[in-house]
Amino acid sequence: MVASDDAPRADNSHAPARTVLDDKDISRALTRITHEILERNRDASDVVLLGIPTRGVHLARRIAKRMSEVEGRIITAGALDITMYRDDLRLKPARALEHTEIPDDIDGKIVVLVDDVLFSGRTIRAALDALNELGRPKAVQLAVLIDRGHRELPIRADFVGKNLPTSLVEKVKVALTESDERDAVDIQGGAA
Repeated sequence: MVASDDAPRADNSHAPARTVLDDKDISRALTRITHEILERNRDASDVVLLGIPTRGVHLARRIAKRMSEVEGRIITAGALDITMYRDDLRLKPARALEHTEIPDDIDGKIVVLVDDVLFSGRTIRAALDALNELGRPKAVQLAVLIDRGHRELPIRADFVGKNLPTSLVEKVKVALTESDERDAVDIQGGAA
């Protein structure tokens, strides 16, 4: 199963999916995001990468590996579970809790939240609430592989792999090797 955004839409499960990013496109996007994070933050020693489960954690680890290669030292990425901070808990069946793993104290640090798709902004709002329980970072930045628009909250990504304008009837699905045995971003539904 692959990640998708959480907006209610018509059932397009039988519509053909089209691939908009393949493994090479994803690799290039992550390399670009890595360099943008390093350029903006000059000294990566104050940066803490936290992925939002599930695919955001995989992306954060890939970015940390690339940052380590550039910086010549080990940079680790953590995970930030947002399940209990979601605003749709009463509307949907309970989700299993994910693992939160913070590799470093976040007080006074620059935290870069990493997720696969930025859509309504509600996932990131939940992540900010979860982060607030852990400490007081100097700044919080957001890196996403895909920004598909349709924001419901005033949230903007600092680092974007690909802006992908979509309609509300389309689903964006991110597949990553670590959980889906391939790297790709597909759009399902809408006009082909």
